[in-house]
Amino acid sequence: MEYPDEVVTESRKGKREVRRLVDRGVFVRYEYIDPATGERIENKVKLVLKKDRGSAEEYFILPVKGDRFLLLKAEERGERKLWDGEKAVDLFESNK
Repeated sequence: MEYPDEVVTESRKGKREVRRLVDRGVFVRYEYIDPATGERIENKVKLVLKKDRGSAEEYFILPVKGDRFLLLKAEERGERKLWDGEKAVDLFESNK
C-alpha cells in the first residue's frame, strides 16, 4: 500500500512505519492536593482524554525511574468539578 512520505517514519531498529491517527480531541490533566495545606498529596497526576466523538478515557500518570512515567488506565468517572486556584470548574470547561 502507498502512503504519503510525510506520514512515514523510521523506527530505532530501521523499520519503516506509518503514523495512523487513532483519535483526536482535548485533554485535562490534574493533580491531588491536601485541602488543609494546599500541598500535593501524592506524586500522581490524572489525565482525562475526551475524544471528538464524545467518549473519554482516563489514566493515572505515575513517575518511575528517571524521567520516565507509567500510564495506568483508570475507570471512567464521568463529570466532576476541579479547583482552578480560584473556583470550582467543570472538567472540560472552556477557557474561552
